[in-house]
Amino acid sequence: MQDTFVYNPPKDPFLDILYHDDDIIVVNKPSGLLSVPGKSKECEDSILYRVRTMHKDAFAVHRLDMGTSGILVVGLNKNAISKLGIQFQDRLVKKVYIAYVDGLIDEKGFVDLPMRTDINNRPYQIIDFEHGRHAYTDYERLYYDKEKNRSLVKLLPRTGRSHQLRVHMKELGHAILGDHLYASEEVFKCVDYLHLHAALLEFRHPCTNEIMQYMTKPPFAIPDSVVIEKSWLLNAS
Repeated sequence: MQDTFVYNPPKDPFLDILYHDDDIIVVNKPSGLLSVPGKSKECEDSILYRVRTMHKDAFAVHRLDMGTSGILVVGLNKNAISKLGIQFQDRLVKKVYIAYVDGLIDEKGFVDLPMRTDINNRPYQIIDFEHGRHAYTDYERLYYDKEKNRSLVKLLPRTGRSHQLRVHMKELGHAILGDHLYASEEVFKCVDYLHLHAALLEFRHPCTNEIMQYMTKPPFAIPDSVVIEKSWLLNAS
């Protein structure tokens, strides 16, 4: 578990904008920045807070954990927010994540483990077969670093539970590097930040119905032999 938390989000760039029109803004969120404002004044700075400096009615239709980097879409008006929200609710949005996990993970597999919040230890999530909500993740190993004993994996979340990928990898015995909640002290401290990146996102524009696809490379180094491909979205939920 991490020591006393101090929120010190990256300031530059203010927003890494991938796309922007009157209805939506798509950004590449850095690790260490909240998706939405926290409960305290000290944790107000976030993607949504920054977007609202330009669009006061903006609303986050989905979130990434503070430590997770990658692609985030924000609705800028009621119509766009509503239609985007329906796409996420109905699991019509396709998402692919890239992560480094501890150890040698199987070449391919899936995790089907129901989850819920540990009400006595928020925001920690736990597996609960009686009261948990269905959570399903496909994964594929892209590369194994034998020297450092870590695997680069592609993760396809079929559901969107809080901390789903982090919990599912931990339950397999392959926690994500830099994870202060679910990794061992050694795996948490072996890197400077959470090595989990939302690399690809596909959704329909809420007003034009055009298919929108975005792709970004993770901030952590990956081998030259590993190519992030938009074709991965064909197999995403």
